[in-house]
Amino acid sequence: MTISQTIAKELNIKVTQVEAAIALIDEGNTIPFIARYRKEATGQLNDEQLRDLFERLTYLRNLEDKKQQVIATIEEQGKLTAELRKAIEEATTMVAVEDLYRPYRPKRRTRATDAKEKGLDGLAEILSAQQTGRTMEEEAENFLSEEKGVTDVRQAIQGAMDIVAETVSDSADYRNYIRDITMKKGLLHSEAKDKSEGEPTVYDMYKDFSSSLEKMSGYRVLAVNRGENEKVLAVSIEAPEEDILRYLEKQVIVSDNPNTTPYLKLAVADAYRRLIAPSIEREIRNALTEDAEDGAIKVFDKNLEQLLMQPPIAGKVVLGWDPAFRTGCKLAVVDATGKVLYTVVIYPTEPQKKIEESKAMLKKIIAHFGVDLISLGNGTASRESEKVIVELLSEIPRKVSYAIVNEAGASVYSASKLATEEFPKLDVGARSAASIARRLQDPLAELVKIEPQAIGVGQYQHDMNQKKLAENLGGVVEDCVNRVGVDVNTASVSLLEYVSGINKTLAKNIVSYREENGSFRCRRDLLKVAKLGPKAYEQCAGFLRIRGGEEVLDNTGVHPESYAAAYALLTKLGFTAADIAAGGAKGMRAKVRDTAAMAAELGVGEITLTDIIGELEKPSRDPREDMPKPILRSDVLEISDLKPGMMLKGTVRNVIDFGAFVDIGVHQDGLVHISELSDEYVKHPLDVVKIGDIVDVRVLSVDEKRKRIQLSMRSQDAPAAPNKAEQKKKDAPAQNRGDRRPKGRPESPARNRDTEMARLIRQNWHD
Repeated sequence: MTISQTIAKELNIKVTQVEAAIALIDEGNTIPFIARYRKEATGQLNDEQLRDLFERLTYLRNLEDKKQQVIATIEEQGKLTAELRKAIEEATTMVAVEDLYRPYRPKRRTRATDAKEKGLDGLAEILSAQQTGRTMEEEAENFLSEEKGVTDVRQAIQGAMDIVAETVSDSADYRNYIRDITMKKGLLHSEAKDKSEGEPTVYDMYKDFSSSLEKMSGYRVLAVNRGENEKVLAVSIEAPEEDILRYLEKQVIVSDNPNTTPYLKLAVADAYRRLIAPSIEREIRNALTEDAEDGAIKVFDKNLEQLLMQPPIAGKVVLGWDPAFRTGCKLAVVDATGKVLYTVVIYPTEPQKKIEESKAMLKKIIAHFGVDLISLGNGTASRESEKVIVELLSEIPRKVSYAIVNEAGASVYSASKLATEEFPKLDVGARSAASIARRLQDPLAELVKIEPQAIGVGQYQHDMNQKKLAENLGGVVEDCVNRVGVDVNTASVSLLEYVSGINKTLAKNIVSYREENGSFRCRRDLLKVAKLGPKAYEQCAGFLRIRGGEEVLDNTGVHPESYAAAYALLTKLGFTAADIAAGGAKGMRAKVRDTAAMAAELGVGEITLTDIIGELEKPSRDPREDMPKPILRSDVLEISDLKPGMMLKGTVRNVIDFGAFVDIGVHQDGLVHISELSDEYVKHPLDVVKIGDIVDVRVLSVDEKRKRIQLSMRSQDAPAAPNKAEQKKKDAPAQNRGDRRPKGRPESPARNRDTEMARLIRQNWHD
C-alpha cells in the first residue's frame, strides 16, 4: 500500500482525506489552520486526527528512507536478491527492516568473526549441511592449523558452532517468531534488589511481582522502569524458552544425523541465549516502554487540554496567595485585566503564626482594592492558609470567596527569564503569587508561560521521552490557544507564539509593533510587522482578534479570505455590520433554508458557510464557556471531618490510568479508583471524567495517618461487582496474571536438558 492508503486504513478515514491533508502539510500549513479553515479539503478532520496523521506520515516517510538506504547498502555488497528487495519493500516497521538488514550490517568483532578468520566457515558449512558420515571430531581434524591458531578439535568445533549460532541469530524470520511468542507467552518479573525488610516504599507491590507481558498495563511498566532506574528493583523477562528452542531446532535441524544433531542443538541454544534473547528482551522492554509512554502522553494531552480550557473568571479583582511556612505567605493583588496592583508577605503560619496581624493586613487589602476572589495555591501550608482565609471571610462585610488553584509550575515560572522580564521589580515569591491569581482569571493565558511538562497533570512525566512529551504537549497548547483565539492587542509573547503561523521571533515583533504604534486597528496591520509575510498572515489572521477596531469581522473567527462571502451573506439576509458589533446576527441560521445552494451562490464550501454563520451569530464566543466553572468556597473541611458514606461535591484535579484524583475541599485530594467511577464498565477514566469536572462523590474510606482518601462515584445501591478487567484478570490462569510470582520458580526444562547434553559432549571430548 502507499503511505496514504496505510494511514487511511490505520486512522479509519478516506484516502482522499489523507492525500488532501498531506498536500496541505507539505505546503507549509499548520495543523490548527488546516483543521479550522480547510475542512472541505480534508473532510473535517479535527486537530487530533491531523496530528495523528502527521505523526504517522513522519514515521512512514522515515521508514521509506530507511528501506532505500538498506537496499542501497546491500546492493553495494552485491548480495541483494529479488526476494530480499521485495521483503524489505514490504516491511511495515523499522524493526522488520532492521531484522532483514542484520546479516548485511557491518558488525563489531564477534566470536563468529574470529572463527571465520581461522578458516572454520567450511567446518560450519559441513555442520549446517547435516550430511556427513563422519564424526565432527574427524571432520575438525582437516581444519586444524597452527598458523591460524586452531590446534584442538574442540576449538574448531566450537568455532563452527559460533558461526552457525550467528547465522541463526541473523535470521529475520526466527527473530520475528521469537519476538511474537515471547510477547504472547512471556512474563515480566521484578524483585527487590535489597531483600532486607525496611520502610514501606511506593515499590512494595513490585518487589515480588510477575505479569504476562501481554497484560502489562502502561502505568505498571513505567513504575517498574522507575524502580529499576532508582536501583530498587531488578527486572527481567522470562521467555517460553522450551517453545523457542523447539521451534529453532525444527527450523535448523532438517536431518536426523547423530554426528551433527547434538552440536546443532548446542549451537541453536547458544544462538538464542547469548545472541537473540538479550536483544529481544531489550526490544520488548523498549516496545513496552514506548507503548506505555504513548499512552501516558495521551492521558497527559487530554488532562492538559482540559486544564487549559477551564473557563476564565473575568471582571474580578483577585488576591493571589502563595502559601508557605518559614518564609511567609506571598500575596499579590491583580485587577480585572491581570495588572499587579500590590504585593506583600504575611506570616499567619508556623513558625511565626501572626494570625491576627495577618488578618488585619488582609482586611485592609480587601477593602482598599475591592478584592472579589482569593486564589489560593495548593502547595505547602495551603491547608493552614485556608483556615485563616475562612476565619477572615466570616469577619468581613464584603462578600469574598476563595478557590483552590493547582500551583504546579508556578515556582518554575516565577524563577524564569520570562517572569523576570514581565515583573522586573518583583521578587520570586511575588511573581508566583501573581501567577496564581492570574490562573484563576484566565488559565490559558497564564499557563502558556510554563513548560507544559512542568504543569504536572500526568503520570510518570519525568520518566518518559522528554522530547516527544514536549512536542505532543506543545501541540495541545497550540490547539487550545487557536481554538479560543487571541486578542492581538493584549496578548503576551508567550501566548502569541502558540498562534498558528507565529514563532517566538514574530511574537516579539508583534508586541514591539504594538508598543510603538499603540495598537493594531485591523488584521491587515499585521502585514506591517517585521518578517510577517503573506504566508504567516494567512496562517495566523483568523485566530487573532481585534476588539473595537476598524473592521467588525476582525473580532470573529471568520478568516479574511471569507470576508467578501460574509458580507454578501449579511446583505442577502438583511443584516449589517452594526448587528455584528452589537452582539451578533441572531437568527441567521434559521433564515438559510438551503445551505448548499447558498454556499454555491457565495462561492464557498458548505462547511465554511456553516462556520461563518456560527461566527456571525455569536462573534467572539469563547468555547471555554461550556466548561464547568470552578468551585468557589467559603468554608473548610478537615480530613478528620470525613466519614464513610458522606456525599460531597469536588473538582477533578488529575486523571491517570487507574482512576482520578478529586479535590473535595481538604488538603489531600481523594482517589476515585477506575472501578468506582461508574456503575458501568470503564475502559479508561478519561471516558468518564476530565480535569475541571465538578463531580458528586461518596467517601469510602479515610486513612488519616497515610493521608489517603478513597472515593466513589458509583450509585450507593449499585452491586459491588469488580471491574470487568479485574474480573477477567481474576479468572485468568495464574501464569497469565499480574499476580505475585510463586516462590521457588523451577528452572526451564530446556535449560536443564541442554546443560546435560553439553556435559555429555564434554565427556566425549575428554574420553
